[in-house]
Amino acid sequence: MTTQARKQHKDRSPSGHRYLNPQGAEVKTRDEAFAAPMSVEAEALQTSARLQLHNGQVTFAIEVTYNPNTYPHVVTGGQITSGICGAPWDITGGSIGDQLRLDAKRSGQGTCASTITIVGDYQNPPAYRGTYGFEGASSSFKHTTRYEC
Repeated sequence: MTTQARKQHKDRSPSGHRYLNPQGAEVKTRDEAFAAPMSVEAEALQTSARLQLHNGQVTFAIEVTYNPNTYPHVVTGGQITSGICGAPWDITGGSIGDQLRLDAKRSGQGTCASTITIVGDYQNPPAYRGTYGFEGASSSFKHTTRYEC
């Protein structure tokens, strides 16, 4: 065995395996390789999705941000950008899972209602069928809200 080969063999774990952590750095044991990271960056705590709410001839364009590490996913923000009077509307909370719930308040100009609540049940292909309403009501109008690709 050459000196270089002995050095490489000596540097490996007793089982002869090399272990890498999720960042690609070599670690000594399998446990270290699969250990949870010590810190989580803010980017991992939210992601976004685009939705479209359809009600007959009305279509709301919705961009929602949510925490992908929860289920149902906790909605952390977003906007309804068009299709509803007084747009944009700021999404203030809700959840996305087997059921959809979005709460928003009007941030645009106009004399429309000041809040909207959208609720729905999941269906395939990926969409939510339910109702929405204004000023605390959530069952005034029927809708289908689908994921926009």
